[in-house]
Amino acid sequence: MPKQLRIIIAGGGTGGHIFPAIAVAQAIQKIQPNAAILFVGAKGKMEMEKVPQVGYKIVGLTIAGLNRSNVFTNWNLPYKLLRSFFQVRSIFKKFKPNAVFGVGGYSSFPVLKYAQTKSIPTFIHESNAFAGKSNLWLSKNATQIFTGTKGMETFFPAEKIIVTGNPVRENIILSSYSKEAALLKFGLLPSRKTILIIGGSLGARSINNAIEQNLIALANLDIQLIWQTGKPKAKAYEQAASNFSNVYVCSFIDDMSAAYTAADVVVSRSGAMAVAEICVTGKPCVFVPYPFAAEDHQTFNAMNLVQEGAALMVADKNVQQELMPNIMRLIQDNSLTENMHEKIKSFVHPNADVIIAESIYNNIQKN
Repeated sequence: MPKQLRIIIAGGGTGGHIFPAIAVAQAIQKIQPNAAILFVGAKGKMEMEKVPQVGYKIVGLTIAGLNRSNVFTNWNLPYKLLRSFFQVRSIFKKFKPNAVFGVGGYSSFPVLKYAQTKSIPTFIHESNAFAGKSNLWLSKNATQIFTGTKGMETFFPAEKIIVTGNPVRENIILSSYSKEAALLKFGLLPSRKTILIIGGSLGARSINNAIEQNLIALANLDIQLIWQTGKPKAKAYEQAASNFSNVYVCSFIDDMSAAYTAADVVVSRSGAMAVAEICVTGKPCVFVPYPFAAEDHQTFNAMNLVQEGAALMVADKNVQQELMPNIMRLIQDNSLTENMHEKIKSFVHPNADVIIAESIYNNIQKN
């Protein structure tokens, strides 16, 4: 009789960590419906809201990450880390996991580190093209390491790596929308070219400011916008777009399946999740990497595609001058976008969640 999988899934902080974690949890339950799954995140972070929305229990740790921009705020970090280890010990005593899966983010470190001290199998997923510090520190004693991209032997033991790609939400892989229905959902017209602007859950100030300054120009060109602004300054951007019938604007788009289907061109940050989703949808894209991401990993994520001719990239500092010309290149040059659509196919990993879930399940059954 198969062993019941009792798994803790740890990490979060951003959608790029949370949504792949949820996808893997759902894939595990398809293999073993009675699997016991508990999420562990950081109190006050978005996982505490997003995970319960899909029906999973989550426990929050009192922990914070390293503040790179203001080192003086890190004075109590050792205390918070120590406290989190005591919280983790209590969680393990109650839940008794036989496997732990970490998706990155600072809340994953104490959970996986504690599991390793107890010889509980630990599995890591590194979504970015440049490995995060927590995953680097944990990799030596990890059972298996799943990566979003090739060439990660620079960071991790080669014999432990399985290149899976990044898990993408099922509703994006299997969109139920026609393009016309998707556009109508946002109150837009099927006859016009449409740009999707996504700067992550917190928005992207440089992108938002450039779009705001070009609203009149885009309207004059009969180009439509689906504009996710993020929460900061959302009301100001909504006000700026209020007189433009060609613009759908909101702080957060819940139905990204419809948004991607409606779009002809995407402008996006290049977090691992955004890159994976754009690859799956095959949309021509201008990436604007977040310049303050740890180890500049968003630039590495984008460059994987740019070097193969699968996307365009504009540095954050050059957005005002270069974003609109690059958008217009994609709107006007059909041969360029068709070529991008073909090139991007090699980056698609639609079964990443299943591969990860099966690897974890099979490993536990063997031991």
